[in-house]
Amino acid sequence: MLARLALFVALAFTFVAPTPADAQKFQPGSPYICPNTDDTGLDCYLDAVVHLYRMCRHVKSIEIIEFGYADAQKGVNGAKSEYCVDKQKINITRPYQAALREATPWREVVDHLRQLQSYWLAAMVDLRWRDGEDGTDYEYRVDKVFEDLSYKVDDVRVAFTTPPDAVAGVAKAAPAKSSAKPAAAAKAPAKKGS
Repeated sequence: MLARLALFVALAFTFVAPTPADAQKFQPGSPYICPNTDDTGLDCYLDAVVHLYRMCRHVKSIEIIEFGYADAQKGVNGAKSEYCVDKQKINITRPYQAALREATPWREVVDHLRQLQSYWLAAMVDLRWRDGEDGTDYEYRVDKVFEDLSYKVDDVRVAFTTPPDAVAGVAKAAPAKSSAKPAAAAKAPAKKGS
């Protein structure tokens, strides 16, 4: 009985255990992180940067409504938005890494992804109200991020539609075929008596 159970467990583990190739594949994220599309790591990441920023933007708006612009940062009043930013920095990590893995053959896509991630991180930190800032200026500044994110996401998508660098490099390196036939090779003298 125990031998059968051990055999069953071993076989079950064999079919369930991920292979190294499976470990590298993107595992769809939670609908909490990329609610609109999670087909690939790139799709999830591009969805997540906007969605997660919007979530923290809403949390900060609630703090501002509750305490006002100037007092939203005092004491523990800004704790919820600070926690949101910290949490979303963690949540974006896996989709970002998956997007970078998928974009590896495209140097331009990788560059755009890095710029997008850098911009997103700065925008998340910049949700804070600046001392002396007018409410209208604050609202414009934090809402303009959505427009900027849209442009940066489009840059990634456009760059992703071009052939990968490896394919483009091979196409450039391949010599052009000429229409002329190559010269006939010199024939070796025939052996006598064959």
